[in-house]
Amino acid sequence: MNESMAGMKRTHYAAELSMSNANEKVTVMGWVQKRRNLGSVIFLDIRDRSGLIQVFLDEPVLGPEDFAKGERLRAEFVVAVEGVVQRRGDGGVNPNLKTGEIEIRATALRILNHAETPPFHIEDDVNAKEDLRLKYRYLDLRRPVLQKNLILRHKVTTAARQFLDKEGFLEIETPMLTRSTPEGARDYLVPSRINQGMFYALPQSPQIFKQLLMLSGYDRYMQIAKCFRDEDLRADRQPEFTQIDMELSFVNQEDILDLNERLLQYIFKQVMDMELSLPFKRITYKEAMERFGSDKPDMRFGLELKDLAELAAGCGFSVFADTIKSGGSVRAINAKGMAELPRKQIDALTELCKYHGAKGMAYLAVKDGEVKSSFAKFLTETEIQKLLQLTEAEDGDLILAVADKEEVVFKVLGELRLEIARRLNYLDKNVYDFVWVTEFPLLEWSEEQGRYMAKHHPFTTPMEEDIPLLDTDPGKVRAVAYDICLNGNELGGGSLRIYHRHLQEKMFEALGFSKEEAYERFGFLLDAFQYGVPPHGGLAFGLDRMVMLMAKADSIREVIAFPKVKDASDPMSDAPNIVEEKQLRELGIQVIKPEGEK
Repeated sequence: MNESMAGMKRTHYAAELSMSNANEKVTVMGWVQKRRNLGSVIFLDIRDRSGLIQVFLDEPVLGPEDFAKGERLRAEFVVAVEGVVQRRGDGGVNPNLKTGEIEIRATALRILNHAETPPFHIEDDVNAKEDLRLKYRYLDLRRPVLQKNLILRHKVTTAARQFLDKEGFLEIETPMLTRSTPEGARDYLVPSRINQGMFYALPQSPQIFKQLLMLSGYDRYMQIAKCFRDEDLRADRQPEFTQIDMELSFVNQEDILDLNERLLQYIFKQVMDMELSLPFKRITYKEAMERFGSDKPDMRFGLELKDLAELAAGCGFSVFADTIKSGGSVRAINAKGMAELPRKQIDALTELCKYHGAKGMAYLAVKDGEVKSSFAKFLTETEIQKLLQLTEAEDGDLILAVADKEEVVFKVLGELRLEIARRLNYLDKNVYDFVWVTEFPLLEWSEEQGRYMAKHHPFTTPMEEDIPLLDTDPGKVRAVAYDICLNGNELGGGSLRIYHRHLQEKMFEALGFSKEEAYERFGFLLDAFQYGVPPHGGLAFGLDRMVMLMAKADSIREVIAFPKVKDASDPMSDAPNIVEEKQLRELGIQVIKPEGEK
């Protein structure tokens, strides 16, 4: 039978107690983690969000009725315990537990609620599949590691608000129901009942609205903003996600980078007591791609790409020579000390390269002064020595090379670089290595769309000296855009924005929009540009990703209370799901099943 709390009031969270509370009468409430019945005495571990406390049930002190309750307890029963804090007996101290020096000697026990046996143990090293844990997410969230992650998330947002408030930012909410502007990822659409046949879109970001706030004179805006994108999921991606979003007026790129370095420094100090050294490293997009094969380079280790064009152009290996002749690229990675890698594993790396778009991979190992290679027979001794020189190869090294279009080479070697780093244990989660990547391309060509697409978004300003290229060579225009990267992850990104109407119209023209199309999609923004827009720019951090890295978690699902899985569904609430026909009729919507589906 369940009991009430009447007459009892919690005085402490479990893990708040210490020897400084010795001989105090306290009341704790929580869940039974474990019960150990030794006959004449019972030990309980009681858990709440702060941690664990041991409770000692002794029949002479507790009384026979409450002691009998203790004998009925099972894991996850909800209890209230009143008692006196005392030092644990000899041999009972647990140095691995925050409260391991003390226990509560119970004087009263109430069972506030019974519990069924959970489908998995509520503990950090639980051996349960993620699908099961997500189906019972409300139980999974009881695990201390997830509670610690969500508390960390709260501390990050609190620290961000504190810092930005001191810097003069105003937290202003922007709409969740807005207009679809299909440029970039797919929108989530919301049908309108009142205006049948018309739809709202959930925001992919507050971009246009925060720019309008700058036009409205609010000068510094911030928001912990919920955003939505209907796209395929990865370990670090969800259909709904959260940004620490900001926009500033009358600033340049240096102002924004400086502010955000100090923001990160403040967050890491407040939340993790970690000192970040400023300023962070900076590299251009071009340098990032050429050195690391990625626009979000992991700077914790070397393994930089080496350009073999000087060797490849006239060498006897036709794969290399023909690639250079056709305007492609030949580059390599020196996997230090991996010359002993078995052929089977080299073949596995070749398959990895093929998976990411390469036709194959060439290798060369330097072992005991000898060269073993898949292609050395096509090279002269002079060319082999040139190769070793270009890749800075020493005895014991393994050279892995790819020849293809430049964009393919960068993608493949970027992924190969990370795979080698994993094998060499270079990915230390205790190291936080920040880098700014700047001077992104403004546009990128889409074969699918047959036109240029915005690399960031259509409101990013081009570098002033590149503006004339919009008319003659749009693909070479650089943007005043910047990403902050951490350990191979894009932590946040932003840009200075276009604030002149004629330049914004020219940008839409470069994107292949007619004037009519531009006004159909973004007319309210272009109209607003007639009324005096200040120079402005901003940045948004991915909060989920930031907390994932700070928590050393492997997935953002571990730092979101109720995440979705790979098909964007929620196993716990069974969303998305069908709705009643009546609701569809009210919206003027008919669901048409795909052809061939029953």
